Amino acid sequence: MISGLWNGISGLSAFEKALSTQSNNIANTNTIGHKSDRITFEDMMYESRYGKGVAVQGVEKDFSQGGLKNTGLPLDVAIEGKGFFIVNDPNTNETYYTRAGNFKLSSDGTLRTVDDLLVYGSSSTVTNLVSSDDTTEFDNSYSVDLVAKAITTNNFSETINAKSTDYLQSATETGTSGNGYKDRSAVISDVRASIANYSEILELYSTNPEATSVASTSQQNQIEYSSFLSELQNEEDYIEVTINGEKIRQNFEIDTETTMNLFADKISAVSGLSASVDDTGLVTIDSLIPGETFSITQAAVNNNAPAINETIAPSLGSGIGMLDSARQALKNSLETANAKFLEMTHTISNSDAALTGISSMQLRLDNLNVVEDVFGELSIEDGNIYAKDGDSKFLLGKLETAYFANENGLDPKGDRLYTSSNETGEPVNASKINKLIGNNLELSNSDFGESLVDLMVFQRAFEGSSKSITTSDEFLKTAIQLKT
Repeated sequence: MISGLWNGISGLSAFEKALSTQSNNIANTNTIGHKSDRITFEDMMYESRYGKGVAVQGVEKDFSQGGLKNTGLPLDVAIEGKGFFIVNDPNTNETYYTRAGNFKLSSDGTLRTVDDLLVYGSSSTVTNLVSSDDTTEFDNSYSVDLVAKAITTNNFSETINAKSTDYLQSATETGTSGNGYKDRSAVISDVRASIANYSEILELYSTNPEATSVASTSQQNQIEYSSFLSELQNEEDYIEVTINGEKIRQNFEIDTETTMNLFADKISAVSGLSASVDDTGLVTIDSLIPGETFSITQAAVNNNAPAINETIAPSLGSGIGMLDSARQALKNSLETANAKFLEMTHTISNSDAALTGISSMQLRLDNLNVVEDVFGELSIEDGNIYAKDGDSKFLLGKLETAYFANENGLDPKGDRLYTSSNETGEPVNASKINKLIGNNLELSNSDFGESLVDLMVFQRAFEGSSKSITTSDEFLKTAIQLKT
């Protein structure tokens, strides 16, 4: 009878804890990133094969995947799979882990949780900076967007952004007659051709950025007019060449030297080409676009056909060498137009290395001295954090996640936060075993229906335990009455 009382009391204690556990799950049904609690019981010691009641064996977190909800908010991100975001309390320097990805941008430009904890990750580095001068920031004078490309491989992610000052305003005629002379419109045409080519090459490079680096070569042809220059004597005489199906003709004017210089100038007016002539009458035609071919199908001085020689064959190249060649050509064309060129490449490694070099991330473009007086419109894609400014898109950081060999050893601290313990083991990079989904949040994995059923079961068990106490009490009362 006394044992029955203690058994009932142990049941009241155990099922009171069970009721508290399930009511907590129900209360957090709408808590972002909440992981439900699961209570288990164990029987207590036995005496002469009679049990001595029930005890709570433990309360563990259920870290199964919660549902995802699209929020449309740029700084919301959900983990699909195992792992936890890594956050840090700047006041205590203590590290916590959480599944809640409803983040915000603080006034100082760092990414934080809604509770103002710093979100840890890897920051990008500027791995390539190409500038017409010593400029390292896209200030307001860089008003022309040239290219913007985001590239991701198994080994790295990067963004390439290039801008220039307004070449339409700065372009003037350049060169001297007979030696690469171009009027203003031809200079602008060359810039536009170089921009189009660089965009195409960058797109090609992005399909296989780890290809062997081979620089491009630019085609060069020479035409030997020298043997026939004596034919140029009056205005009816002419010199001509057909390039890419377009016939270019110059009639005799003033003297042979003037005629040849004007002829070279007409060739230089062709977009993407530059021509020069020496004092012997040898005309050299260079392509300003690396890897691009041009065809010369006919050359003549009146009815005579001079020799056409290809002295440098065009080659597209591959990998970063191909890209460097196209970039240099674009830079040259802009500088010819008296404009300035600036390109930045931001890179982050995608390796699953140890989580030793991670820290808070600065995400404001102006604070990073990338763009003048611009915060940047943030987005998170596959864990990479980008800031957009006009057509430019800059890779600023990468969210890092951690997982543990024994995640049930994590110690819940409230506010959806956990700390590691001796039971969890060391945190390991989780980038290869999960996927980060932008514009989404992970919902609570509490099962409302299951929790309600468990509540009813625990309620009945609680009532049964209380009944065993009253029944044992009545037995004791009867026994006492018999004694008296």
